[in-house]
Amino acid sequence: MTELLKLEKVWSGYGEAVVLEDVSLTLNEGDSLSLLGRNGMGKTTMLKCIMGLLAAKAGQILYEGQDLRSVPAEERARLQIGYAPQGREIFSQLSVEENLRIGLPMRKKGRREIPAAIFEMFPVLKKMLRRRGGDLSGGQQQQLAIGRALVLEPRLLILDEPTEGIQPNIVHEIGDVILRLNREQGLTVLLVEQKLPFARRVASEFRILDKGRLVGAGPIANLTDALVRQHLTV
Repeated sequence: MTELLKLEKVWSGYGEAVVLEDVSLTLNEGDSLSLLGRNGMGKTTMLKCIMGLLAAKAGQILYEGQDLRSVPAEERARLQIGYAPQGREIFSQLSVEENLRIGLPMRKKGRREIPAAIFEMFPVLKKMLRRRGGDLSGGQQQQLAIGRALVLEPRLLILDEPTEGIQPNIVHEIGDVILRLNREQGLTVLLVEQKLPFARRVASEFRILDKGRLVGAGPIANLTDALVRQHLTV
């Protein structure tokens, strides 16, 4: 297995508040890993550290052996890391096409066309190219956010709560896309997810964060009811 992403003893937080505490995690090429935990346990904080949106106060974040802490946030997309943040954060006043084109200058190969595969995976985006992002439904906005991340043709796709507030049929479609990208194209996926059936469907591995510490790890088949009761149920 080829190691793609590695966190080594990472600490982070906001001001004096520690949110991540001595977290180590390895993601190999082709993995699909679901990061689980109750609200406020550090999952989004971890993703922000990887993307450079929040500084790691200690430890290393290695991507293909390079310490990302020396790479500005705006340059990490050039390393073929695609990110769809929690809340989607699309540009509501821009059209669907303009939202998708924003990522094109960051493409490693330099091509300036939106990949046709985006519209194959999310046909609704092709139908709504001229529509403003803010006029889309929540599910359509999520598809746009994922499509925008895929424009980079990433090697690592990071998704923060991709099913949050979305109707079940689109949740299923997004799951189909993640499975296709991971199993057929070998794309490495790291996602934060609250819906356990979705996580079990699309992920091959899991990690559990509890109060900023990793407390559970393994193949998704080993996510037992006991672990769920102890660390995930509210």
